[in-house]
Amino acid sequence: MSFAENLVTVQGRIIAACERARRDPAEVMLVAVSKNHPAESVAAAVALGVTLFGENRVQEAKAKIPASPAKARWHFIGHLQSNKARDAVALFEMIESVDSLALAAELQKQAEKQAKSLKILVEVNVAGESSKFGWNPDRLLAELAALNAHPRLELHGLMTVAPYATDPEKVRPVFRKLRELRDRCADLLGAPLPVLSMGMSGDLEVAIEEGATIVRVGTALFGPRPRPVRDDAAE
Repeated sequence: MSFAENLVTVQGRIIAACERARRDPAEVMLVAVSKNHPAESVAAAVALGVTLFGENRVQEAKAKIPASPAKARWHFIGHLQSNKARDAVALFEMIESVDSLALAAELQKQAEKQAKSLKILVEVNVAGESSKFGWNPDRLLAELAALNAHPRLELHGLMTVAPYATDPEKVRPVFRKLRELRDRCADLLGAPLPVLSMGMSGDLEVAIEEGATIVRVGTALFGPRPRPVRDDAAE
């Protein structure tokens, strides 16, 4: 299927999930995950009305973003090493995957140098998977005030990557726990945290039913990812 056909299908899935949850589809933003897809694919998506894209490798984004249409907006959604923070601050309007106080401090430092504010989400390892990055929920609650003390960082909400499951219902508790944790964090801060980034190609419906405001969709839009030219796993 073409990207245009895939987009109609994904948008239909989002709308149907919102109807079941009695939510307004306008509350859910679609991040098109363009990892390993060229700037030409981004341009084709923009021509069809998609404007928000997600990348998880800084080096790939450094080449792709300048070659993409100016109206494209970019979120960083992968694990970010501190030595890539300067470029990430320059390239992205939001870092969805802030996973430590050390990274937050480096992002604050680079944002200060670049005289800009940076929107961030906190990545939470809800399921406690050893292969995943992110805060332990209890530790996040303990360190939330320190995280929120960085004046250049605008904390908008939480993000998680759920465990892979062939049955999306099996990860519903993960999404529910993230929403509940977000509510506790908002209470502690005394300020709203409106963004919940959770749900991908295989489980976006369940995520929306549990309160997602961002879904990150790659394969269901672009099709299977081509293999990268080289392995950037060290990022």
